[in-house]
Amino acid sequence: MRTCIISDLHYKYSKLTAEDKENNALILSFLEQAQGRYDLLILNGDIFDLWYDWKYTIIKQYFPLLVKLYELRQAGCRIVHITGNHDFWFGNFLPDYLGVQLVAEALVFTADEKRIYVCHGDTHTVNDLRYQVFRRVIRLPLMKKIFGLLHPDFALGLGNMMSRSSRTRKDSSALRDRKNEGLRSYAKKLIKSGRADYVVMGHSHHPELIQFDTGAYANSGDWISHHSYVEIISGQIQIKHYDI
Repeated sequence: MRTCIISDLHYKYSKLTAEDKENNALILSFLEQAQGRYDLLILNGDIFDLWYDWKYTIIKQYFPLLVKLYELRQAGCRIVHITGNHDFWFGNFLPDYLGVQLVAEALVFTADEKRIYVCHGDTHTVNDLRYQVFRRVIRLPLMKKIFGLLHPDFALGLGNMMSRSSRTRKDSSALRDRKNEGLRSYAKKLIKSGRADYVVMGHSHHPELIQFDTGAYANSGDWISHHSYVEIISGQIQIKHYDI
């Protein structure tokens, strides 16, 4: 089986810089060359910088990315989207119109005799109580309903401010290390308990592959600085980087 796992593309819809446009072009190029290469593509959270599909409206700036996902799906690749901390307010657009499967927390599957556990990772960092409280509140059904009642232009302007604040927040190197260690510790616990052979997460924007005695932890990194992703082909796991 040929599996690709990507996360943290942060495909933006507003006020794109030259670097944002370059990153978006790389994402589209990668998805185009992925046709026929993979059996399963896992979008492991924060693919979109923010997502909401109203009853009759979607974010038109995402159209190029949605087209590439549709073409990939039509070519026979199964696509699964796991919610991240930027894209979680999903309706029926992705499953009904693109054939993308939505997963709320984690995807667990077996391929080539390897049990693989994939989640975004934002619930497994440490020393991040403020975010964990915010996460619980923002995902309440009432909050989604309130957001949906706003005019899309106003709602997305507000969402862009919140997304930019989250994305550009600078943590100290010590805090980043502690957060990464939380992801590693959770992966190690899953592997040690026999619940997984491979654990793959994102969220930290730090690509890495750590081998344990009975398995491995991989972080797919991001497409802001690293353009990295995880490949699991015929049971072998690797971190790769994409460039045109």
